[in-house]
Amino acid sequence: MPRTTRIFCASTLYGAATLAAALDAGLFSPVDRQLLLITNNSATPETTPSVDAMPGFAAVRDRFDEVLSWNETISPFHPGGWAPRADDVPMWERYVRLLWNLGDDEVQLAVESVQVNPALALCQLFTGAPVDVYADGLISYGPTRDKIDPLVGTRIGRLLHLDLVPGLTPLLLTEFDVRPELVPAEAFLKVLGELAEPESELAEFTRASGALGSAGSAGSAVPPAADERPALLLGQYLSALGILTDAEEEGLHLRMVGGAVALGHRTLVFKPHPTAPARWSRLLEDRAAELGARLSVLDRPVLAEVAFQRMRPALVVGCFSTALFTAAGFYGIPVARVGTDTLLARLTPYQNSNRVPLTLADALLPDLADRAAVEAWSMPGAEQGAALAGLLAAVGFAMQPKIHPQLRGAAEEYLSRHLSPRTWRYFKRRRLTSLALPGALPAQLSFIPRNATVRRLARRARALSRAAKR
Repeated sequence: MPRTTRIFCASTLYGAATLAAALDAGLFSPVDRQLLLITNNSATPETTPSVDAMPGFAAVRDRFDEVLSWNETISPFHPGGWAPRADDVPMWERYVRLLWNLGDDEVQLAVESVQVNPALALCQLFTGAPVDVYADGLISYGPTRDKIDPLVGTRIGRLLHLDLVPGLTPLLLTEFDVRPELVPAEAFLKVLGELAEPESELAEFTRASGALGSAGSAGSAVPPAADERPALLLGQYLSALGILTDAEEEGLHLRMVGGAVALGHRTLVFKPHPTAPARWSRLLEDRAAELGARLSVLDRPVLAEVAFQRMRPALVVGCFSTALFTAAGFYGIPVARVGTDTLLARLTPYQNSNRVPLTLADALLPDLADRAAVEAWSMPGAEQGAALAGLLAAVGFAMQPKIHPQLRGAAEEYLSRHLSPRTWRYFKRRRLTSLALPGALPAQLSFIPRNATVRRLARRARALSRAAKR
């Protein structure tokens, strides 16, 4: 009887921690062999540390019999852009089985982001292997962003996910009736505790994240109290995604600093995205000093959740990072959002997969500029989360009407009853018009978005108007 090997695919330490928590919770049945396949999907993987080079990975490593590299397996191809051609699948499968010592093993897969490579390529490579998908953050609450080949989709048994928004059920893969299954929060927190740095390094970590600013800002900064807990500011590098320009993202970070200081915080820590420019940190340090605060930069490649455990910040500020929800829901730390209104207006195309995380952050978290809301806010319970189901269905259908046509009725009901100045920010009138949904342009005007002559005349009129104002 052939042995059974399960291959877990991970591109982030957060994802590897989720898999470890699912294993600890007994969500995977025992098999003969468990392999962790690491994939580095960054634009330049040659210069970016992979998951197995991250601090704390050794604690996760113990759950698996062997760690493999997808990048090395398919070199010189990039994991995000390569998939086997249909005619080459048998050849590639034989090659991989030989390289990974699989022999005639029955293979099972556990992957993230199954609609894109490298997870999709792995599923195509092992034709017929059963697949479990695990969610790496808030995106799982949104619709599947690309149409999945039924030969892959019908093999997916479960969607494993964390309960980041209690009461809300993910839309991801519902077109294949994939059942969602929760990864227990206590198991996830236990793994995160293991990822935290050794006790001998705790003092150094705390000093780096607490009160040490740059030499340029130390002179004018207000010395923090010995027991003062910092405000943690999370950078996401949205300009790399084409959502904001570099200058606009700098402005967003400066708003984080100003908002945190306005709420009374004098010790700030900025956790930049690993690939963000270093000059951003210097600008923030200067701005904090001008406001009488002290800002330091946490430039060590650790998960935000590890920082939560070690620093116990008084406030976590971000845009729509999943870490905002883990801070509030798993650690009970106050959180605040900034810039979501601007991003909702700017995010294109409408079906951009970041729209659902952005919508959830805007709908559930308090605005940093609203002091009363920040001070009074607490993580919504299951009833409040369930109340978002209608909004999620409407946004999900507007994003992917062909993949999720079953959501039309729920979308029409929500839009006909709940469109208001507050909820309009989650929709675009042109999108509603093209889908014939409530809130669309009146029927007699519906030809306008599609009429090239009208659009050309409108552009000409705007150009003349701007010229007249000069």
